[in-house]
Amino acid sequence: MGRNTSMFYDHKIETMSRNDLEALQLARLKWQVNRCYHGSGFYRERFDAAGVLPTDINTLDDIRRVPFVRKEELRDEQAQYPFLGRFTVASETDFREVHPSTGTTGTPVNTIWSATDVQYITTVTARTLWSIGVRPGDVLQNAFAYGLWVAGLAVHYAGAEIGCLVIPIGAALTERQIDYMVGFESTVLIATPSYAIYLAEQLKAHNYNTSDINLRIGCFGGEPGTEVPATRRAIENGLGIEAYDYYGLAEIGPTFASECSQKTGLHWSEDLHLIEVIDPETQEPVPEGEVGILVITHLKRNATPMIRYWTNDLVRLDRSSCPCGRTHARSPEGILGRADDMIVFMGVNFYPMQVEQVVRSFDELSPEYRIRLTHEASTHRDICTISVELEQEKILQEQVPVLRTKIINALRETLGFRPEVEFVDQGDLERTAFKAKRVTEERPAFARKL
Repeated sequence: MGRNTSMFYDHKIETMSRNDLEALQLARLKWQVNRCYHGSGFYRERFDAAGVLPTDINTLDDIRRVPFVRKEELRDEQAQYPFLGRFTVASETDFREVHPSTGTTGTPVNTIWSATDVQYITTVTARTLWSIGVRPGDVLQNAFAYGLWVAGLAVHYAGAEIGCLVIPIGAALTERQIDYMVGFESTVLIATPSYAIYLAEQLKAHNYNTSDINLRIGCFGGEPGTEVPATRRAIENGLGIEAYDYYGLAEIGPTFASECSQKTGLHWSEDLHLIEVIDPETQEPVPEGEVGILVITHLKRNATPMIRYWTNDLVRLDRSSCPCGRTHARSPEGILGRADDMIVFMGVNFYPMQVEQVVRSFDELSPEYRIRLTHEASTHRDICTISVELEQEKILQEQVPVLRTKIINALRETLGFRPEVEFVDQGDLERTAFKAKRVTEERPAFARKL
């Protein structure tokens, strides 16, 4: 593979022509559909109900005949057939690891990694790390969570395969993160974007500046945000690095898509995953470049393959070759939000990431924010309040009213309505190494678990 000199981890795979890539996808899709139909009661029942046989899959477009799989259906399946359900295809003798989804929006879904799954997940993760510039000899500080919540292990395995020194700290332990970052001169950081920003704040609080650490690059996933320009800028300026976006999810793979050095969007590993972008209303593919729901089919997963998994993540797709030379499709701007994160307020639909972009464009504010939605019974009025932290050393008290007006105007222009803005003291908003919860829904008519 030329791993020590090439800009590609696997030149042949990453630069395949579209025709060759689609031929490989089709061969693997036929194999996957056939084994799922004959080896899984879950899939066979779904295929039969839709009137689809494995022999009906003769082109990539034929995948549209197959039903989508949604997370709640996997939960129901595992509740009826505990603990794994009937969508596990591999033999139990091949099982090596079990990993559940995070369960932040319901009961976790258990997925199995077989021996071959461990290897392919390691390899595709190594490919993503290589694409951002990780090389043998790097000191990789892994602040993704270890254990049942899965991304930490994939990065650990991949770092070792590349030839890095891996520091397996995992999420949290911020004091230890700083000690090792400084003492071991870490060159690569893997974390959530929220935690990366927090680490930058804590480095400053411990009287370190970017010249005191050796970090040069970082990859940040587990939640959207890295490709929001203001968020990327906060990470890069705070840590003195180049920051890249990362994507994965437990049901598909924890770390299987990342940006490259060109920062032109998430590169999809299309030799391993069939990528669709679907209109949530029509259930049909959207034209290239338009926004829709990301739907993924495993082409090589052995133990618990997903066929047309409905991620609920919003993306757009670009199949043109990247300036880096990679030919696989990519999603400019990364994950644009989640369909189930959409907030409805006064007839306007908006996403937390839109608020994030505005808040993090103001140097006078910390990168943290909260959105609180309430209902005032006496006036029958819904209220949207954005809480933000003032960077006290960057603004005088007499400047606060003018700043508030600027923030409100920027939010109104972005969101299409005028929210309330609440200033809180720096440090009042909780930081987390995990997925940050930034929305509180207190309106009775919209009450749901966020």
